[in-house]
Amino acid sequence: MSGTSLDGIDAALIESDGELVTAWLGGVTIPYDTQFRDSLRACLGAREWSAEIRLVEMELTDRHTETVSLLLEMLSVSRDTVDLIGFHGHTITHDPAFKFTWQLGAADDLAKCTGIDVVAKFRNADVASGGEGAPLVPAYHCALARNLPKPVVFLNLGGVANVTWVGEGDQLVAFDTGPANALIDDWISERTDKIFDEDGAIAATGQVNKAGLEILLENKFFVRPSPKSLDRNEFNIAALQGLSLEDGAATLSAFTVESVVLALHQFLSLPTRIVVTGGGRHNTHLMGLLAKKVNIPVDPVEAVGWNGDLLEAEAFGYLAIRSVLNLPISWPTTTGVKIPLIGGQFFPKDRSD
Repeated sequence: MSGTSLDGIDAALIESDGELVTAWLGGVTIPYDTQFRDSLRACLGAREWSAEIRLVEMELTDRHTETVSLLLEMLSVSRDTVDLIGFHGHTITHDPAFKFTWQLGAADDLAKCTGIDVVAKFRNADVASGGEGAPLVPAYHCALARNLPKPVVFLNLGGVANVTWVGEGDQLVAFDTGPANALIDDWISERTDKIFDEDGAIAATGQVNKAGLEILLENKFFVRPSPKSLDRNEFNIAALQGLSLEDGAATLSAFTVESVVLALHQFLSLPTRIVVTGGGRHNTHLMGLLAKKVNIPVDPVEAVGWNGDLLEAEAFGYLAIRSVLNLPISWPTTTGVKIPLIGGQFFPKDRSD
């Protein structure tokens, strides 16, 4: 299960041996209401516990418990047949330079309440070992790409954008590229009663402010070699504050696309295709801008038969399986960790307190 977005919770059920995925059984997305979304947003950037954050974590965990029940009921699956839950929780602060990453979610409570073993805290071991702790989904991308022409790139347009380059022999290169939807969503929600720019309709009517775009692209993150990761609050958009709603949305959309274009130069070779997952693939304006800029086929993951709304949730189920089988979930070329690393912490459904 993944709760990394401020939009809601994605949950999916797969069958896998930790190498191949043998069945995709379905999934569900449960949107957050405005009140809880605002409470979660207020936690972003925190580094210390507070009473408010503890309450948010309790509610977040309860919502995940309810989502598990809903998913199993919807799929007519007995919880006795489910071996593991991969529980990402919600990242509120990610600062690997200081070996700090924080995902809200009480995995022990989730295991107890669902009656299913849980694997969580996927990023901690990697960050503690000097890695970036992100992205982690490349292991799953590699499994999905087994039958695709290589090299292929997976582009995840979530709050933050990240890429996975998969070459022959399961070669992997992965890193965060920059913002995806987070800055655009924030810009829209702060100025309208909407929470995102549906289909990029607002951005499509605006003009890109080139001076503002250049300032955003001066961020030192873009000259750092990969692997690299970032927090959604990495970028200061003060240079855009005087722009209209439409021009700001257009400029931030261009910023996302230019960030991806810069990332292409860090691959071992250019991909034959880019497949896009995450909520940003629904933004037709963003997808159109990207296709024009890269001159490489750009398609949503549905074009190759996968469900982009569930892919990240499936990924953390897959990572949970690899974790209990003592298989690595991160590598030097995906997070910068020194050696392939097993990640995740196991929380049994039956524990002695």
